[in-house]
Amino acid sequence: MLKFVLPKGSLEKATFDLFDAADLSINRSSAVDYKATIDDPRVDEVRILRPQEIASYVQEGLFDIGITGRDWIEETNSDVVSLGELKYSKATSLPIRVVVAVAQDSPAQTVAHLKDGVRVTTEYPEMTRRYFAERGVKADIRLSYGASEAKIPDIADCVVDITETGRALRAAGLRIIDTMLTSYTELIANKQSWEDPAKRHAMEQIMTLLTGTLEARDKVLLKLNVAKSAMDGVLQLLPSAKSPTIAQLASGDFAVETVVPKRGINTLIPALIDAGASDLLEIPISKIIH
Repeated sequence: MLKFVLPKGSLEKATFDLFDAADLSINRSSAVDYKATIDDPRVDEVRILRPQEIASYVQEGLFDIGITGRDWIEETNSDVVSLGELKYSKATSLPIRVVVAVAQDSPAQTVAHLKDGVRVTTEYPEMTRRYFAERGVKADIRLSYGASEAKIPDIADCVVDITETGRALRAAGLRIIDTMLTSYTELIANKQSWEDPAKRHAMEQIMTLLTGTLEARDKVLLKLNVAKSAMDGVLQLLPSAKSPTIAQLASGDFAVETVVPKRGINTLIPALIDAGASDLLEIPISKIIH
């Protein structure tokens, strides 16, 4: 039913891992094949292409649905439907930021300090052109094919580049003076395909699987038993998605289960034992669907 386009390159492995965890495993003959399949009745065809191109192709109707970053939607000024953010990137769950950076010893502290004629190197020429025009700075914008940070200060005065943590820019001796855009990966749809009720329903179902899988990351199901006399102390320690599920056992004790963050479980479990909990089980979660 759906023609799907997925990102190649830096997002490729993270996307494949997400789809595999969502039970939408992507199958292809080799790691360099641009065509793939998903064993799912809602997906008819899968292509794997550069994220820079995906928003434009979805807008044109070459594909019904695709995954790309908000940065490339803005750069290509594509008119597509966003089904929502998928909060993952190539290395972390953090968004990427499109930032303006200058050399550490540059006198510029803000974009307003940059003079007309400033040489800007970037892989986002259209977005950069709009950004500087809106701020009244006449910039000499030069398309970069990579390694933009290495062009400061000899080839360019300023760089517009992406970062997750800012670490690589600092290592290159650059200093961020503004953030142009905060960009998550998004699931996008062609407008005409979105108006088709059957296709829209299929898209929404796929989005449910993907977001449910992402929400389950870094969370576990915790099950434990506790005597009534220790219940209050144990419950005070438990974070919960909504409220813990509590059932009375034949012995008179209670069984408690709740979803908790994986981070901090190393201190939570000993604290629960100290508070009177017993028979603890920590269980991985595949999806959380609300």
